[in-house]
Amino acid sequence: MGELNFDSYDTTGFFDEMFMDDGSPRQGAERLLQRINNLPPGELKARQQAIESALLRMGITFTVYGDEAGTEKIFPFDVIPRIVQASDWRHIEAGLKQRITALNRFLDDIYHDQQIVNDEIVPREILEKAKSFRPQCVGLNPPKGIWCHITGTDLVRHTDGAIYVLEDNLRCPSGVSYVLQNRLVMKRSFPLAFADSGVRPVVNYPTQLFQTLSSVAPHGKPDPTVVVLTPGIFNSAYYEHSFLAQQMGVELVQGEDLVVQDDHVFMFTTDGLEQVDVIYRRIDDDFLDQECFRKDSMLGVPGLMNAYRKGNVALCNAPGTGVADDKVIYAYVPDMIRYYLNQEPILPNVPTYICQREEDRKYVLEHLGELVVKAANEAGGYGMLVGPHSTVEDQIEFARRIEADPRNYIAQPTLSLSRVPTLVDDHFEGRHVDLRPYILYGDSIWVLPGGLTRVALKKGSLVVNSSQGGGSKDTWVVDIRTTDVADDSAI
Repeated sequence: MGELNFDSYDTTGFFDEMFMDDGSPRQGAERLLQRINNLPPGELKARQQAIESALLRMGITFTVYGDEAGTEKIFPFDVIPRIVQASDWRHIEAGLKQRITALNRFLDDIYHDQQIVNDEIVPREILEKAKSFRPQCVGLNPPKGIWCHITGTDLVRHTDGAIYVLEDNLRCPSGVSYVLQNRLVMKRSFPLAFADSGVRPVVNYPTQLFQTLSSVAPHGKPDPTVVVLTPGIFNSAYYEHSFLAQQMGVELVQGEDLVVQDDHVFMFTTDGLEQVDVIYRRIDDDFLDQECFRKDSMLGVPGLMNAYRKGNVALCNAPGTGVADDKVIYAYVPDMIRYYLNQEPILPNVPTYICQREEDRKYVLEHLGELVVKAANEAGGYGMLVGPHSTVEDQIEFARRIEADPRNYIAQPTLSLSRVPTLVDDHFEGRHVDLRPYILYGDSIWVLPGGLTRVALKKGSLVVNSSQGGGSKDTWVVDIRTTDVADDSAI
């Protein structure tokens, strides 16, 4: 028996993803736990340190804006994986496919007939005050009617064991590079555990991404030229931009590398101009095209939107998708599913109070110490009040903000996020986690098995964002009854 074991691990008070309430392992975790418990003294910590060194060598970093200590940080990683049982995954996968289908219908509707607004399912005032609604996109017809090609949807599990959607990310969702690199280093450290547990592979994501991007090429062009458009090296996710371009075997470009001529997009190469068919853009709408959005943008390509409107280039994700990221719009997604699909939501939203509604606002202002308050368009853990961890001064300030601009705020109950064992010094402690699966929408909808498990490394913290001190874990979707067992080429 190794010096590290789970004998003293506390499973009380929260849903634990690895252990039942009585301390016995959940289905699919037994073999991994057995292998960990049989490691010789010091071995697990040595593997953790080896993984951290590998991630450092690989340059897996993110940028913290405004951080006086320096912008580049290594994304913290914990060696104990988060295990997702096959039955849970089937439920998650079905729910995500349903949700993305409805959100895509919603985007196409609001930029055309706005039938969902006319039928008073989504209040007109809510849409009109959405900061991320783009009037420039009204009447756009993306190839095959697909607006959201790449989505990252954040999920949480509550004490009741149910899985809830916390938010949708349809603009430029990041983090999938960490999923792939986490798996690479874990596979090297625990090759036998993967074979034992039947972990579903994730290595084929770049292939699936390339196929998704290629599927929307103008006029069904075979062998299209695909590029990744990045803001540049100072962007927080630049590592991911370059990694995905390299993995797909396509060019990584900046705005200055592209030019629009005769409503077609071309890339400067050493052999002259080469026409570009599909752009996986990692630039926000406002900076895409100086002729259509912000004139002072140093990142975009003048004339790009005109080429897009005329069907000569595909943009993924389509401009305008950010309106579906609005945290107030989020509250209406279950209604969208019923409206467009005539189905009940498979994955529920977290119960949400919309401060624009007088009754909801009154309740929120009276219960700020109990709720999580979020600004409609903030991300990364910013613009948020976690009531139980806030001061009276914080609550007074948020009350002032809500009363000044109620449309910009929602509030939710403080969920008891599920926990996963995490290596802390010489023992294991539970740390709260969420899960961001990645969904690709091309000729069909495909969900990456697993996704990015973000972990709040600070004891008791519910904020998992890397910018707020969070880290990540490898996510194992396991099904020991299948033959989908990882081999050296599969992961």
